[in-house]
Amino acid sequence: MLNFNDANKKSKEAMDVAVKSYSALTKGYQAIATEAADYSKKSFEESIADLEKLANAKSLEAAIELQTHYLKSSYEGLVAESTKIGEMYANLAKDACKLYEAPVAKATAAAKSAAAA
Repeated sequence: MLNFNDANKKSKEAMDVAVKSYSALTKGYQAIATEAADYSKKSFEESIADLEKLANAKSLEAAIELQTHYLKSSYEGLVAESTKIGEMYANLAKDACKLYEAPVAKATAAAKSAAAA
């Protein structure tokens, strides 16, 4: 039978895990937001620089070459950044779930032993 002290201890453990999980999620989301903001700033600065180069192009061929290079590098940068942010989200999910592995395993073992008794 579960007494008050056991219930109090279990609720404290659950609250500790929830707080740690919330803290990990907050830090993870903050890192993702910082990464996205940094990429946006870098992308904007590169766009302005490429636009200035394009405005100073001496011929149509040079302008087309500059525009082609810009589009290729922008696409490659977007794919790389999307991959990086996707990995950050995956790691965030793993870290958040990792905190619950021990309590869930403990509860599962307790439930199995109670069912066997």
